[in-house]
Amino acid sequence: MTTSVFFGCTFIAFGPAVALFVFTIARDPLRVIFLIAGAFFWLVSLLLSSLVWFIAMQISNKESASQQKGLLIFGVVLSVLLQEVFRFGYYKLLKKANEGLLALSQEDTMPISIRQLAYVSGLGFGFMSGAFSVVNILADSLGPGTVGIHGDSQHYFISSAFMTMAIILLHMFWGVVFFEACEKEKWWSLAVVVASHLLVSCLTFLNPVYEGSLIPAYVIMMVMGVWAFFCAGGSLRNLKLCLTCKDKDFLLANHRPR
Repeated sequence: MTTSVFFGCTFIAFGPAVALFVFTIARDPLRVIFLIAGAFFWLVSLLLSSLVWFIAMQISNKESASQQKGLLIFGVVLSVLLQEVFRFGYYKLLKKANEGLLALSQEDTMPISIRQLAYVSGLGFGFMSGAFSVVNILADSLGPGTVGIHGDSQHYFISSAFMTMAIILLHMFWGVVFFEACEKEKWWSLAVVVASHLLVSCLTFLNPVYEGSLIPAYVIMMVMGVWAFFCAGGSLRNLKLCLTCKDKDFLLANHRPR
């Protein structure tokens, strides 16, 4: 039973992201490099937020429950803000890198478009965020022990897997919207990305009332997904062409920089 829970939760959490990687990124070495770099930037943001949180823990009163809860909230907010700061820094770095690649390229167009960079870097952020969110939970799912034996929720593992999947996809959508906002200097869009990231992260404080965190998170994910679709140049017309297999160039895998 524990093995089936482990593999089931793993496929739920990482299945969509792995499929996107295989079909849209793995065939292009340049995209793979930018995805790994995005994951590295997320790791650095986590390192800095963990360092600050560790120092705060050491100087706080460990016997005060309210103070420890406040530090936990502070750590979540700080981590989200640092992630978005590093996303902006990665955007600036990618702009410079793209200009350098254009200078070295013999073609008149960039080897990879900013929209592709947004998608790839967002998925890199999501992969690493999801891995750190659920890896310990997946390890515990292999046993020994039975979830809910003391009256706790038996949906802990599967709820964590669905939340991880939402976070991974949200990072991808946030990346697309964030880069588009930076390109067009729509600062209110940046604020919405940061605010929605904070909201989804803080929703986890409602656990173990999982319906209170999962349902709003998935609503936000769908809204951000639609927004990212239009930011990436999508429209109802080309969506219809894609679904009817009449527009082969619609898919990001076949997208060419303009």
